[in-house]
Amino acid sequence: MSENYATRARNALWMTFLTMGIVSMAWVPRIPEIKEANGLSDTQFGLVLVASSVGAIFGAQLSGKAVHRFGSRTAMYFSAVFVPVGVIIMGLSTTPLVLVLGLFVMGFSYSTLDVGGNAQAVAIEKHLNKRYIASFHGMWSVGTLAVTVFGGAVAYVLTPSQNLLIVAAYGFVAFGFAATRLLPPDLDGHQGEGEQKTGSSVPWFAVAVIPLWFAGIGSAASFIAEGSAADWGALLLRDFMDIDKGFNASAFATFALAMILSRFLGDRWLEEWGPYLVVRVLGIVGGLVWGASILLGVWLSDYSPLIALIVVNTGFFFAGIAIGPMFPAFILGAANLKGVAPSVGIARVGVISIAAYFVGPTLVGVLSDQITLPWAMMYPALALVLAGYLARSLKGLKLSA
Repeated sequence: MSENYATRARNALWMTFLTMGIVSMAWVPRIPEIKEANGLSDTQFGLVLVASSVGAIFGAQLSGKAVHRFGSRTAMYFSAVFVPVGVIIMGLSTTPLVLVLGLFVMGFSYSTLDVGGNAQAVAIEKHLNKRYIASFHGMWSVGTLAVTVFGGAVAYVLTPSQNLLIVAAYGFVAFGFAATRLLPPDLDGHQGEGEQKTGSSVPWFAVAVIPLWFAGIGSAASFIAEGSAADWGALLLRDFMDIDKGFNASAFATFALAMILSRFLGDRWLEEWGPYLVVRVLGIVGGLVWGASILLGVWLSDYSPLIALIVVNTGFFFAGIAIGPMFPAFILGAANLKGVAPSVGIARVGVISIAAYFVGPTLVGVLSDQITLPWAMMYPALALVLAGYLARSLKGLKLSA
């Protein structure tokens, strides 16, 4: 009976992660219009964006205990309602304060949904004795790509508010349907009074939680690399390689497709080689190839723009392949740390990752003013190498499905 429940929950969780990608990234194609509607300068807009991260930190910190106490499905019911609400507020905003409110609500509720979803993923794998966590995150990546294409396609016929209202309506329906089919508290293994007897209170600083810090910083390093590829790839090609408008987005497109591919292959990789080896090899190789390709491609662009474009895109492809399975692997490590409730371990990694992300892609911009963008991109490339090194937190852990 539990296997039937788990199969149904697996399908629902695929839908949940797809919808999370769609709803959370729906506003990205309309950012220029939303920024203009709220009368924000570039600096002001950058400060406004902090609201989402602050909300996510609070949400991740509280959600671990909530999932452990009430079960992941219950926590996801709550957050599934408020993620679309945040998107609606953002779409309707015409003043910075309203936009800040929308970003905070979405960040807070999205992080709760994310922690609950990852807790469900761990439980589903145990019931079905098979890896699925990377494919769940692969569905998130598919959702982000789909909504980006949708937002660009409707930009000439729908206002940002209309665009986001449609996506929010889809979110209400899809989240509501999927949530009813997730594992209940007595089967998800995350309710405090159930079979999971581990504590929900974990100290921030202790020898026992060093693996959580390694996992959190490692996943943060992968986020830094991911965000930098998204934010700076097109500018790198345009400003330092003179790549035309029609092709300067190719770096991120290549990166995104590679990350989707690696996430759908990631479960097989994690099963065959284990999280430690997968993250260690992909992080170090991916980071070094990515960094070298950027420096080589920029140099080659003076002699052969086509070859230079191929070289840089190859590097972004390696980066996407490397990053894809990283966060799922670190989540598995956090969820299987002895003496720590799975939901609390997952939430702690989320808090560390999000907090560290404050100094992520923004630092690339600061460095680029001092040493040029190609050299500044060595920072996220080395962050990817660091993530590979911190795979040591996954060594020796028994990650049974």
